[in-house]
Parts: sequence; structure tokens; C-alpha cells
Amino acid sequence: MCGIVAYIGKKEAYPILVKGLKRLEYRGYDSAGVALLNGSLNVHKKEGKVKDLEDFVVNLNTSGNMGIGHTRWATHGVPCDRNAHPHTSNSGNLAIIHNGIIENYAAIKEELSQRGYSFTSDTDTEVMLNLIEDIQQEEKCVIEEAVRIALNEVIGAYAIVLIDKREPNKLIAARKGSPLVIGIGKEEFYVASDASPIIEYTNNVVYLNDEELAILNRDGGLEIKTLGNISKSPYIQKLEMDLEKIEKGGYEHFMLKEIFEQPQVIQDCMRGRMNADQGWIKLGGVNEFSNRINNAKRIIITACGTSWHSGLIGEYLIEELARVPVEVEYASEFRYRNPIVTEKDVILAISQSGETADTLAAIQFAKERQALIYGICNVIGSSIARESHAGSYTHAGPEIGVASTKAFSVQVTILTLMALQLAQSKGTISQSRLRQILFELEQVPEKVKQALALDNVIKEIAVKYHQAKNFLYLGRGLSFPIALEGALKLKEISYIHAEGYPAAEMKHGPIALIDENMPVVFIATNKSAHEKIVSNIQEVKARKGKVIAIVLPGDTTIKKLADDVIEIPETDELLSPLVSIVPLQLLSYHIALLRGCNVDQPRNLAKSVTVE
Repeated sequence: MCGIVAYIGKKEAYPILVKGLKRLEYRGYDSAGVALLNGSLNVHKKEGKVKDLEDFVVNLNTSGNMGIGHTRWATHGVPCDRNAHPHTSNSGNLAIIHNGIIENYAAIKEELSQRGYSFTSDTDTEVMLNLIEDIQQEEKCVIEEAVRIALNEVIGAYAIVLIDKREPNKLIAARKGSPLVIGIGKEEFYVASDASPIIEYTNNVVYLNDEELAILNRDGGLEIKTLGNISKSPYIQKLEMDLEKIEKGGYEHFMLKEIFEQPQVIQDCMRGRMNADQGWIKLGGVNEFSNRINNAKRIIITACGTSWHSGLIGEYLIEELARVPVEVEYASEFRYRNPIVTEKDVILAISQSGETADTLAAIQFAKERQALIYGICNVIGSSIARESHAGSYTHAGPEIGVASTKAFSVQVTILTLMALQLAQSKGTISQSRLRQILFELEQVPEKVKQALALDNVIKEIAVKYHQAKNFLYLGRGLSFPIALEGALKLKEISYIHAEGYPAAEMKHGPIALIDENMPVVFIATNKSAHEKIVSNIQEVKARKGKVIAIVLPGDTTIKKLADDVIEIPETDELLSPLVSIVPLQLLSYHIALLRGCNVDQPRNLAKSVTVE
């Protein structure tokens, strides 16, 4: 959500900023802008895409070897030029870019208005900037001290980078609840929301922690302070990111590339963590806290969006295999209903980015009540990784497409391994059954490849249904979360209204919607409920609904009933979600393409939701 990039050094800043903003486009945004310092402070911003900004500045001054750039996802104020970032202060001396939300901005704005400040935008960001300027003038202090004092007065989340044109050798950055990473070069610094704009220039980085402020000097000096004015030594880490992995690699879209990467990333996720021949699973985080996890009275999974769907699969697997009660909670609702959480609970927090604001808030709530926090995320060094007591990285590599695909598959892989390891530790699974599942799990990457080979079949189905206005997705057991995820993928990138339901719940409402214009997707891969799924299909056909069925080889019964069939390889029923999700991802992708939608950057959506 929003993108930040900044530079101070000896190079021209504008090309670095624009390239960085393009690498951050996947985060979702509606306007873009830059501020460049070269004696004067030049601010250029435009509603629309980064390309619109580039066209806008063709004949404008973009010189300077210090600058800040931003892609905005609207919160306060509609998408337009005047609400775009960067914002400047009333004096014109300060410029700022900001991710996050300042909750008490209205009260601050009223006070500043009474003191004679005026505002040209509807944003909370401009209010915060003028608060910084007011403090700087009143206290007659340097810019970093004004920022520190101001941030102690604001309530909310932020990642900010700020320029004072009177101090051309200094860049100020700070964060709370929104990610910010500093790249360290030779007498130069880069700042960004994530590492993707930085990796091209350096692999030495510092991740700012909450309530930390960084002062970046042109001579190469880096100083970090807390908001309590305590100096801290920068902890420099090596970036583990391959530049090639954030390029499209010959695919038309990042989403398609990431769908086709799933066999490899599932393999990478399992590597070193299991051995079917010897019958063991070893997740380092589980081993570290094995006593508390094995003796947990309850496991609570908290997540948002796609990660919540993977959590539902985790619930089925952990309860089935390890016989431990599991609850799956929307992180956005978790802390607001005052849930009962104790030191006997284990919280599984799932997030691709590791920065999801609601999930972080749920973690903090649970930590205060002494629960064990186990993080499952993809981004190394992310906030959730740092806030958790233990955890597992999913090793999916960068996921650029806003609609999550490969991240879902590796989350499910980790949850499967965790369920199996817990079952083995608790003695709730026989060694023969454990090895059977592990052998099947080893075959999953190949079976996902076979499912991907159905791409042309799925394209033809997409042509038939891309003009539909509504879709219904139905499944039973482990196929129900897949129905939810399939529906989410379709609505995210094609803007078709789609809903996922347990198949038996169709009769409790959704059946009223079914007619000849309603495609209904059945995930019919679980043999344990096959007869009931057949009955549900017959109910849809009796009302002239169009049936698209995901089936296993040899399922002649459903083939006779369905209008369209996608036959995927069979695997152990507990592992079926890893294969059955693939055709639904491809179906969504091809329908969106046929509708002329922006597949990688769907409207109104952000890759990393860093505000509540």
C-alpha cells in the first residue's frame, strides 16, 4: 500500500526515483510524485500511473542528487494532483512523503488552522508536515528534532521521508507500523518501502524498527534514534534477493509468472524440512518451541485475505492430523472483540509481506496476553518476522502481482508440514500414514506442473464465461477454502462479483441466484464427499446454471453433468488444495485478460495493506 523511494548521494536522483517507483507499482496506487532538491525544491506530482508522471515532467526541472518519490493509495482525499505526494509545508521549505494514516490529524489540523496555517490538500500527511514545521519554528531546532517531537504527538501509523531545503545534505526517515528499509552505498543512501528498488544498487540494508528515526547525511553518515531520543547502532544486513526474480522473465504479467513458479517454490519451501524416506519433518521454529506448541490447548490462526484462506486449510489439517482445537480469525476483527487469549495458546500469524497492519495488531494483542506467536511470512526481516517468537519463512521469492498466488501455495505447504510435525510429536498419526503423506507431498510439485499444462483448456473456458456478471464457487471440506480463494482471485482482478460457499450452504440462500446466466464452479476433488457434490451439481443444473467442475481422472459421473470440466492429477485428499487452486488461478487470469483488466495492478487494491 503506497510506495516510498528516496535517494541522497552524488548521482542524479530522478532516474533512481522513477525506476524505484516502477518497481513499487505492484503495491497499488492512484497517483505518483517526486520532490528534488538542487538549490531550489522542485515538486512534481500527477494523478495516474508513474508513466503519467514521466510524461508530465518532460520539460520540467528534474535535476538534483537528492530526492523523494511516492506512489499514493488514497486514504484521506480522493485521487487527484493536489492530494498526491510529496506535500510541501506552508513555508515551502519542507517536503514529505508518507505511508500510513494519522488518526488524530483532524484535531492537529484545527489547532494549526487557528495558528494561521492553510492547507492545499485533504490529506493527513500535509497536516503532519505543517506540525513538524510549526515545532521547528517554535523550538528553533534542527529538522530531525522537530520530526522526533512531532511524531511523539501524532497517533497512527507512518513511514515518512522528509527533505528540508535549508539542509541539503540531510534526509530524514522514520517509521511506525509501516515498513521502511535503508540501502547503504558508498557515500549514498537509498530509502524504500521494500528492498525491490534498492537491490540494483546495494545489498547492504538497515531495516528501521517501529518508533525509530534515521538521519542520512550526504557524507555517508547514518544515525538512528528512537522517538525517546536514544541513539542506536545501525544493524546492517545483507539482502537476500535476486534482481532477476523481480523481473517478468519473459511472461506477459507477473501474475502469470508467479502462477507458473509454483512447482519450484513449493519444492523450495519443503527443501530441508522433510524427508519421506526417513519419515521426518523439521520446522526450525516448531523445534525451538516444541514443548509449548505440543502442549498448546488451542491454536489461533490470524490473517487477512488470501492468507486467511490458507489459514482455513491449516485448521482442517491441524485438527485432522494433530487433534488440536484450531480457530481461524480475521486479524482485522480479532482484537476488537476482546477475545480470550492466554499463555496456553499458540497464535499462527500468516502474511505474505509480513507487514499487514491488522495482523501485526493481532500479534501485539496476543503477546500482551503471553501467547506464543508463530509467524509465517515470505519477506525476510519483515515486521511480523521480528515480532514473532518463532516462525517459518515460506521462501516463495518476491511476489509482485497484487493478487497472491504462489504465496498462498507455500503458506499451505508450511501449514501442512506443521500439522504433520505436530501430529508426529503428539503421536496422533502412525508412521506409515505419515510417510504416505510425505511421499505424496514430494510429488505435489510435479502434479502442479501437470495442472499448469491445462492452461490452453482453461483459456477456452474463460472465453465462454468472461462476460458473466456473477460467479459462484462451491466446495466441501478442504475444497471450501479453495472455493473462497478462487472467488477472491476472480473478483480481485476481473471485477466480476464472485462468492465462495460450502456446497451444502447453497440451498441456504445462493440457490436463489442461479439461472442460465450464472456460472457455478465446483471444486469436486474430495472423494469423501463425492456423492453429495454430485447432488449439488444436479441442483444447479435443474435451475439451468452453467457448471464448471474441477475433477479427478476417471470421474465420469460429473463429466456427464458439467458443462465444462478441468481434470487435475489426483493426490492425497489432504494435499488436494495445492493442486486444485491452480486452475482457478489460471481461470481468473484469463478472464481478466479477456475483459481488458490490469492483471498485476487491479484497481483500488494494494499488495501490502499497512494501514488498518
